[in-house]
Amino acid sequence: MKILLLCWRDSTHPQGGGSERYLERVGEYLARRGHEVVYRTAGHTDAPRRSRRNGVRYSRSGGKFSVYPRAWFGILLGRVGVGTLGDIDVVVDTQNGIPFFARLVSNAPTVLLTHHCHREQWPVAGALLSRVGWFLESQVAPRVYRGAPYVTVSESSKAELIGLGVAEESIEIIGNGVDPVPAEVPQLRRAAGTTHLVTLSRLVPHKQIEHAIDVVAALRDRELVLDVIGSGWWEERLREHARRRGVSDRVIFHGQVTEDYKHALLARADVHLMPSRKEGWGLAVMEAAQHAVPTLGYRSAGGLRDSIVDGETGVLVDTPAELTVCTARLLDAPELRARLGAAARERARGYSWELTGARFAALLERVAAPAS
Repeated sequence: MKILLLCWRDSTHPQGGGSERYLERVGEYLARRGHEVVYRTAGHTDAPRRSRRNGVRYSRSGGKFSVYPRAWFGILLGRVGVGTLGDIDVVVDTQNGIPFFARLVSNAPTVLLTHHCHREQWPVAGALLSRVGWFLESQVAPRVYRGAPYVTVSESSKAELIGLGVAEESIEIIGNGVDPVPAEVPQLRRAAGTTHLVTLSRLVPHKQIEHAIDVVAALRDRELVLDVIGSGWWEERLREHARRRGVSDRVIFHGQVTEDYKHALLARADVHLMPSRKEGWGLAVMEAAQHAVPTLGYRSAGGLRDSIVDGETGVLVDTPAELTVCTARLLDAPELRARLGAAARERARGYSWELTGARFAALLERVAAPAS
C-alpha cells in the first residue's frame, strides 16, 4: 500500500512533540512492513523540503496555516498523476486541533487520528481564532468524518470524541508505545542532600510548567532542583516566572537534549511532575516510568487518568495546592516512592511501538481493502 500521513508538524520541527513521534513511529513500522509511506507536514528552517528517515519519505510544504491548503493542492495534483501524493491507498489525517479535512479532497479512504480534544488549549490562539478553531474541531470535523474510522490513544480521549457526537463504534483506541532506553545512559551526579524533580515537556502555555516551578518555590526550605527538559516559545515566560518566585537558581532549563542525556536526567529524578492542562495520554509518564520514577499530574488533564494508575504508579491531584502537598509527601516517603516507581516501571514494560504499529497496520489494511 501507499500510505499518506498528514500532520501539521514532524519531530524535527522546533515545536514537535509526542503526537508527532507517535505518527512517525507508526510510519516507520509500516515502512518496515514493506508499505510506501509519505509523511506530509509543514516546512521549517531546520529540515529540507524532502527527506527520508527510517524508511519514511517526508514532504514538507507550507507554514503554520498554509500547510493545510498546500496539502490539499498536493493531494489534488496526485489524483491527476502529478507530484508525490499520487496513487494513495489510504490516508491518516491527524487532528491537532483541526484536521486537514483530507476526506473532502482525497479519493482514498481516510482515517482520522486525534490524541485529544483541544477545548482547553484553543484560548491561547486568541479570541477570534479560538472560536473558529473550536467550531471546526467540535462541529465541522465530526460531520465531515461521520462514519469514518477514528483512532485515539486513551479511554479519556474516546469519551471526549463521543461527547462531540462521534459514534462509539467508529473509534478505535491504539495506545502509545515507548522508545527503549538507550544502551548507554550516563550517570549524573547530584549534590549531597539535593532532591531532583523533573518535567519533560514542550514549553507551551497549556503544559503549565509554572505549577512545577511553584512547587519548588513553596518547598524552598528543601534542597530542591527542578530539571526542565524540552523547549518551546513559552520558555522566556517560564524563566521570568522562576525569577519572580525567587527560584531561578533552582530551576534548570536544559532545552532539547540528546536521548541518552534525557534518560540520564529522568533516571536522576525522584519525582516527575506533569502539571499539564490537557494530555491525550502522556508519553513522558512512561519515559519517566522506565526509570522507576513516579509521576504526579492533574486528574482533569484527561489522558493522565489512563497513563497514571492513581495510587499505584503515580498520583493524580486536583489543584496546584494539592500538587505541592503530594510532592512533599512523596519526597518524605521513600518507601512509597519506590513502590510507585517499581510498579510504574513494570507497567511501562508492556508498551512498545511494535505493538502500536501492528495494531495501526491491521486497521489500515482493513480500511484500504475495499479500495484495493
